Amino acid sequence: MTAPASGAAPLDPAVPDVFAGTLAELTWYEVERAARDGAVLLWAFGVIEQHGPHLPTGTDVYLPSARLRDVRGLLADRGVPALIVPAYYWGVNVVSGSFPASWGVRPELMEQVMADLLTGMAKDGFRHVFCFSGHGDALHNRTVHAGVRAGRARSEADVSFVLEPELVERLGLDPDDPALTVHASAAAPSPPGEVDVHAGRWETSMMMHSHAGLVREDVRPGLVPTGHGPEQLAVWRRGYDDARATTPLGYFGDPAAASRAEGERHHRTTAELAADAIVARLAARG
Repeated sequence: MTAPASGAAPLDPAVPDVFAGTLAELTWYEVERAARDGAVLLWAFGVIEQHGPHLPTGTDVYLPSARLRDVRGLLADRGVPALIVPAYYWGVNVVSGSFPASWGVRPELMEQVMADLLTGMAKDGFRHVFCFSGHGDALHNRTVHAGVRAGRARSEADVSFVLEPELVERLGLDPDDPALTVHASAAAPSPPGEVDVHAGRWETSMMMHSHAGLVREDVRPGLVPTGHGPEQLAVWRRGYDDARATTPLGYFGDPAAASRAEGERHHRTTAELAADAIVARLAARG
């Protein structure tokens, strides 16, 4: 192993590395060989965004990245080689837009960046690219869909957006759209009359499973449930000041009820459903 440069600290293996497990760790020879061998690409789209007083602003990047590592392993078990593209994290942010460290880019800019990069992936010989979202913002996900469609139009690659039926319905998309790969539902149930959608029980549980060291356990157990229902959710989704007024602490749900075991179950289930859908799409397209 090469010694660190003078004055540089050695890497701490406990610190998450955003490039870990991605093709950024490969040489171009290895990437070229993977494309030639028929590898598919997996690409996550998140955002830097507040996640309450207990989760890091990179939560929407860490979680889909962890999911893709599981998906890649499941695909390998089924004879499908896959590479993970480093996560895209300058996404579209409406809901948390009034909070600090909740940044976004113009949708049309993100769409064109996606299209350019997808064209480059196709040029390198990758025939299938599967895009995932780690961020629930409606405009962000519509932009991912638009970028996928633009990438398909500019190349011969089969590019698709992998998502659950609940999000397809919320975005008003056609589940038969060839730009979509829709997997079975894995929706986490909320208590009757309550909604848990952001930095609450399910999202905190997944972070406790995949990146426990980034969860502020000195804060999380004392956070009280928001107790919000569908009416407050509709206001919150208008974004910016409406969202901040609805959830002044930045979370919507019950983070104190989260558990590592629940996060592990949800991670495993969503990875399996995505892998199943990818295998089915590849089989259908030959």
